[in-house]
Amino acid sequence: MSGTLNKVMLIGHLGDEVKMHYFEGGGCVGRFPLATNETYTNKQTNERVTNTEWHNIVVRNKGAEICEKYLSKGDKVYIEGRLKTRKWQDESGNERYSTEVQCTDFTFLTTKKESEGNASAAQQQPTVATKVETKSEASLDAVDDDNDDLPF
Repeated sequence: MSGTLNKVMLIGHLGDEVKMHYFEGGGCVGRFPLATNETYTNKQTNERVTNTEWHNIVVRNKGAEICEKYLSKGDKVYIEGRLKTRKWQDESGNERYSTEVQCTDFTFLTTKKESEGNASAAQQQPTVATKVETKSEASLDAVDDDNDDLPF
């Protein structure tokens, strides 16, 4: 083991629809903002304060297509992935940096309709969980298959 870990787990609400980008080779990428909230009570004013943090989520290939089909603005979702920082140039030629969450796993928690209190929508929409497998995870699974004779 290398002694480092890059893992992110978020539960939040979509801030916009999933934006898709398709490539010539057949792959695709979906991007969407995710809002997480921190709520506390200000001890001086006894007022409830909510801070919102925005995260840029990136989902690839089949996972992106599933997100585009089932997720919409306001839906609550669990995201698991890793942080990645990209370097790019703006229109003025200045170097800019963006930190994104490269999604490896997600679970749909509630739709916007459900969170507004529509109980009938909760019964119709099943919870969907998906694992987005990368090449490195597939090779790790192949190593784990050698231990099939273990009794547990």
